[in-house]
This record gives sequence, C-alpha cells and structure tokens, in this order.
Amino acid sequence: MLANIRYVKLICAMVALAAACDIAAAQSVPLPRPRPFAAVVGVPTPPSTPDTPPSACRLRLTPELAVAPSLPPIEGPGECGAPDLVRLEAIVLADLSRVTVNPPATLRCSMAEAIVSFVRVDAAVLARDLGAALRAVENYDSYDCRGRNRVAGAKTSEHGKGNALDIRGLTLTNGRFVELTNPQVARDFREKFRASVCARFTTVLGPGSDGYHENHVHVDLAQRASGYRMCQWDVRDPEMVPAAAAAVARAVPLPTPRPKIEVKDGRKL
Repeated sequence: MLANIRYVKLICAMVALAAACDIAAAQSVPLPRPRPFAAVVGVPTPPSTPDTPPSACRLRLTPELAVAPSLPPIEGPGECGAPDLVRLEAIVLADLSRVTVNPPATLRCSMAEAIVSFVRVDAAVLARDLGAALRAVENYDSYDCRGRNRVAGAKTSEHGKGNALDIRGLTLTNGRFVELTNPQVARDFREKFRASVCARFTTVLGPGSDGYHENHVHVDLAQRASGYRMCQWDVRDPEMVPAAAAAVARAVPLPTPRPKIEVKDGRKL
C-alpha cells in the first residue's frame, strides 16, 4: 500500500515537471511581430501646380459688376476652344439689382466684360422705355463648338471660340418678355437697341442678315482686317414681315425638279 502511494506521488511529480518545462519552452520562443496597421490607400492625387495668375480682364470683372465665376480653358477639337473663360450668370447694376443671364453664358472674359458694360450702361436704361426695369437677358446660345450657322464644314463660328452671344430677348420685372426681332415691339426701342450693339460689337446679325438670324440677334467681337465691322439687322415694321418671309423662302434653294417621265403604250420611255 505504501509503495503504491509513493508510486502515485512520483508520477504526479513527473507530470508537474513536464508541464513546467512546456511553459518555460513556450515563453522562450519569440512570438511573431504584429502586422503593421493597414492604411487605406486612395487614388493618387496628381501633384499640384501653381494657379495661373488672373488676366487683366478677370481682375476688372469684379463681383461689384457681375456674377461670373472663372471656368477652365477649353482646348479643341479643331479650331474650337477658348482661354480665360467665365460663366456669366448675372450683371450687377448701379443700384445693386441683378440682371440674370438665362441660362448662364459661357464666354471669354473679354466678351463677358463687353456684355456686362452693354447691359449696365445701355440695355438697362432702354428697358425702362418699355415700362419696367430689366430682369433678365435671354441667352439663345453662347459657347458652342460648331461651324457658322451650324453648317457642316463651314468656318468655325465665333461661338466655338467663346466670343459670341445670341440674344433672343429681354425679360422685364413686370414679367413681360420682349423679343428683339418682334415687329410688334416699339420700333424706337429696337432701333436704339440696334444702334447700341452695333457700336459696341464688331458683328451684329439679326433679321435680314442671312436667313439664319430671323428670331434672335447675334453679337460677337471677331477681329477682322482693317477693323471691318458688320451691322446687319433690319428693324422691320409689321407690314414688312410677309415680304421678308417670302424673301427668306426665296433665298433657300429648292431641290432640282425630277426629269419628266414619258409613258407610251403603258411603257416608260
């Protein structure tokens, strides 16, 4: 009996000694280093470049004159494109009221500056002759990469250079829309408006110019040899409209008539 007890104690001592050795061995084995924190990797940001200094025009076109945030330049395709672009959203008048451009026009700064000056000095004053203040200039087209008059293969339009604006009409504060080419609008107003834009812009095209500007007025700042300017806008009376429409119709070439087909005895000759 005593021998059995001694035997059991010996076995327990051996088990305890083996466990202690395992723990010591485990403590002596170095653990692997923890993984480094995985940072979130995003799309690489291109290196920043210094901003292009603002142009003299951009410095002149201040918030006191217009709401006209700068836009990135456009390059191509072809001859299209323009540097120093702005989005002309509104013109600020001397009394701090705003004349919106509807929709905003994408223009070269120099063209936008010319529009701002025209609206502040002339258009806002002329509008009062119609019985209310000026609220908006209705933009028919501004920057648009295309040929002249949207003719395929034609020379690049000034619209494709951000150097032109098509004006459909004016909206007054009483809600009235004044279409510039409407013969029912006071002739005196239209003549004064025509004189103003022709003095300020190098190209003015309206009704009677080429058949493509019967419902709006095109203005631009195209540079030509010897400073040549174009002012082509017939201020028409109501009775002149039918004759003018007929002239436009005659200017559009008709297709060549089909040759006459003769039939004899039921057969085509």
